[in-house]
Amino acid sequence: MDWTPFSFVVINLARQIRAGEITFSGVNSTLPMIACLLAKRAYDFDFTYINVAGGVEPQPVTVPLSSSDPAIVHGSAAIFANQDFYDLCARGGLDLVYLGCAQIDAEGRTNVSAIGSWENPRVRLPGGGGAAVMLPTAKRVVTWRTDHSTRALVDKLDFVTASGHMTALVTPLAVFTRETQEGSRFRLEHYHPAANIDHITAQTGFRFEHKLAKPAPPPTPREIAALHDLDRDGSFAATV
Repeated sequence: MDWTPFSFVVINLARQIRAGEITFSGVNSTLPMIACLLAKRAYDFDFTYINVAGGVEPQPVTVPLSSSDPAIVHGSAAIFANQDFYDLCARGGLDLVYLGCAQIDAEGRTNVSAIGSWENPRVRLPGGGGAAVMLPTAKRVVTWRTDHSTRALVDKLDFVTASGHMTALVTPLAVFTRETQEGSRFRLEHYHPAANIDHITAQTGFRFEHKLAKPAPPPTPREIAALHDLDRDGSFAATV
């Protein structure tokens, strides 16, 4: 299977998961939700999946369009209350958290508050939610954008909503990674085989290192099969 924007984002989000981790996908996080369910089917290691709807190790009959839909908790071994996620994260109990963003800079800081000046914004965004708590306290945080553009990947944020342990950014063109130390910057790790460094550089608002970047390894047969099983009619693929 050739990479599509949908498969590139979802599979490379799933590839961020490590054996034995406790992994959390948040609100408005449909693609990470699918990525976690894909990893359960495609990889030969165990990890614990928790979602914002409250499910622990869910086994949904169908994949809901919203990551907050109660259908995603079907088959869960236990149910978490919302405040328990924050408590668990603050105590260092979440290994990997998927958090969305409207803007992100080279140091992994995110903006989900406002576009334009705070006093007179062009767009008022939903706000940080749990980002300001979870980004600095989760061991690793991964984000994604379905558009790879200088509007979203910026040199300077319009507003800093949260900063902390951001370790990866996945887009339809690229996978950026960074260390968790303060001041470390994203570097290009993998890129879509049909893209090139010059194009990615032109579409990215911040500078990044790319000397060691390689084309993303192709999807495996098990990843392809799992993705097809989770999105049989292509409804999710059509959104990317």
